[in-house]
Amino acid sequence: MIWIERKPGAVWAVGRVVNPQLRNGKLEKPSDYVFEGFELVDALENANAALEDDLTVSEHDGRSEHCKPFTRDECLKPLEAWFFGRSA
Repeated sequence: MIWIERKPGAVWAVGRVVNPQLRNGKLEKPSDYVFEGFELVDALENANAALEDDLTVSEHDGRSEHCKPFTRDECLKPLEAWFFGRSA
């Protein structure tokens, strides 16, 4: 599982967890984050690189998964809806 989130202090973060169903508890750990920074473009680049790496491993395991890359609008729409008080 790979995700992008907005953390306090205007920080974008990219997290990655392998086999989340096998974890004790659902809270993320500091080691789950592969990127933290202030630029959305950098977060998208890191998230899509992690996604591509996971897809490559899946292909080597004989699974052909198809996933769309993370996009700027996908990240900003929920944030803007929250900020401006509109539902997404």
